[in-house]
Amino acid sequence: MTASVRTRSISVWPLLLGVGLLAGLTAAALAALALADALTASGLPDPGPVTTVGLPFVRAAGEIAAACAIGSFLFAAFFVPPQQNGVLDAAGYRALRTGTVAMGLWAVCAALLVPLTVSDVSGQPLREHLSVIELWSAAGFVDTASAWRWTAVLAALLTLCSIPVLRWSWTPALFAGALVTMLPLGLTGHSSAGGAHDLGTNSLLIHLVATTVWAGGLLALLAHALRGGEHGALAARRFSSVALWCFVAVAASGLINALLRMRPADLLSTGYGALILAKIVALGALGVLGWQQRRSGVAALQAQPSSRGPLIRLAVTEAVLFGLTFGVAVALGRTPPPPPINLNPTVPEVELGYDFSGPPTVARLLFDWRFDLLFGTAALVFAVVYLAGVRRLRKRGDAWPPGRVLAWLLGCATLLVATSSGLGRYMPAMFSMHMAAHMLLSMLVPILLVLGAPVTLALRALPTAGRDGPPGLREWLLAALHSRWSKFFTNPIVATIMFVAGFYGLYFGGIFDAAAGSHAGHVAMNIHFLLSGYLFYWVVIGIDPTPRPIPPLGKLGMVFASLPLHAFFGVVLMGMNTVLAEGFYRSLLLPWPKDLLEDQKLGGGIAWSAGEVPLVVVMIALLIQWTRSDRRTAKRLDRAADRDDDADLAAYNAMLAKLSQHDRNP
Repeated sequence: MTASVRTRSISVWPLLLGVGLLAGLTAAALAALALADALTASGLPDPGPVTTVGLPFVRAAGEIAAACAIGSFLFAAFFVPPQQNGVLDAAGYRALRTGTVAMGLWAVCAALLVPLTVSDVSGQPLREHLSVIELWSAAGFVDTASAWRWTAVLAALLTLCSIPVLRWSWTPALFAGALVTMLPLGLTGHSSAGGAHDLGTNSLLIHLVATTVWAGGLLALLAHALRGGEHGALAARRFSSVALWCFVAVAASGLINALLRMRPADLLSTGYGALILAKIVALGALGVLGWQQRRSGVAALQAQPSSRGPLIRLAVTEAVLFGLTFGVAVALGRTPPPPPINLNPTVPEVELGYDFSGPPTVARLLFDWRFDLLFGTAALVFAVVYLAGVRRLRKRGDAWPPGRVLAWLLGCATLLVATSSGLGRYMPAMFSMHMAAHMLLSMLVPILLVLGAPVTLALRALPTAGRDGPPGLREWLLAALHSRWSKFFTNPIVATIMFVAGFYGLYFGGIFDAAAGSHAGHVAMNIHFLLSGYLFYWVVIGIDPTPRPIPPLGKLGMVFASLPLHAFFGVVLMGMNTVLAEGFYRSLLLPWPKDLLEDQKLGGGIAWSAGEVPLVVVMIALLIQWTRSDRRTAKRLDRAADRDDDADLAAYNAMLAKLSQHDRNP
């Protein structure tokens, strides 16, 4: 039996390696055709055939390996159920081991791309850059090489961490870690430079994540079907839902990214446009194949779990098409884009991706919008998903408090305003605007979202798996809620430290100075503000259940313990004589603000005074929750008294009577 399983597992690798080989050969061939234009655009000499052919080949093959790892970890975590004791079953374990090997290949490819990139950028042959010490220092001066260096380190660490894993509880973390290895890649390339690079970088990140999840999930499903594993119908149904959303995300983000880089007329007049057209055709073909897969392959498995033929045939065709598409995408990154639409960008356009029409005014803060593809999209998706959950409850006759709906929608609206309105537009350019957005993201948005009770809504709206059914979204949510990580982060001390220490560590620890000029730094700061604030207020006023419930007095103590520290942070900012991130702010060459130190002190005043409104909201919420808790306790005692004819009160009166009689007759 063991030998049979091992043989089946090995037989999958020729197909997976073949897809990677196809992607690499496609990228190398197309890049070689565009070599002359690339050398003309860069003005560098030819680095030699090893770099010219090897770089696109290794990158495309490596991206297929990354997709395979991401899809395999996704498959083990969410497509097939584990055993009752939490240990992965055979299908999940095979997918996990496939993901481990694929992640190791991704680490090797990323490491090889460091010298290949340095050779490509310098125009010197690869043999000139084989010294490890010199290569390490040279990579620090080349953004793309530095990104590959980080990717190699992250992928190698994740490979080592995945080797001892046997239990299901670690597979979601592996899946998340595999996605993180794609981030350095998403922050480099054509989209990270030039005008509108904020939208370009965000759209590329969405595009990369959706593409790798889609392609990787397909490869994992195909490997599972070829191995003849159990739960094939369940895995196919779940992948079909994921693939649909990935298709929408890939199409939307790809369209936005293409429109930022070129004019529609360039599609037919440039090599870059020809590759864009090839990607559009491939995306359309993948969409048609996916639709046929849902109609035939998935339907056949639902009707007969052993009928894997239609799914395998269509999945093999999709895998080949994905290999070609990945090769075209890598070649696209090697092809010089058309001349930029704006030939004379301003300094803010180069640094931030957009320009300003003047200093911030009330009208500009309210109406001068620039939609944030990450946080703006998240705000809209959060609102739609929440309303869908409420609608599902009401369709089956269950009530949901309107106040919670209002709080959640206000929180989503505030998130949208803080990141996409004029405030979000001016946030990277002025410290005062940054601090105003910071206060909204860390103080007001989390409070409103927490009062919406999203976890409680999800637990009530999502269907249960049943005693013997495979776990689904509801069960995964419960597992996360009761995990050791959740218990650790909801510890009142930990939540308070993360919420308060973030202010001091970020601004006084040198992190803000290093991250102020980076788009990735701004995204990371916004994520930290939201998560640390949500975690703190979830513990303090959250309606959702927590692994560590604390009494109302303890919640009140957390609030009053954090207030002096928060106020002191604002006072320190107002008293500083050193401008934070002064070099970056001056590099923007904006005529406003005239005094950076005064603008920073204004930001300190905003931080000092911003705690008043959230404090009022928190105190009102605690008072209401305390009152409702007392009412529930009183009602519970009244119901108990009705059931036993007030036995507790009768026993208490009898005790008093006995004591009184004892006093009279000692």
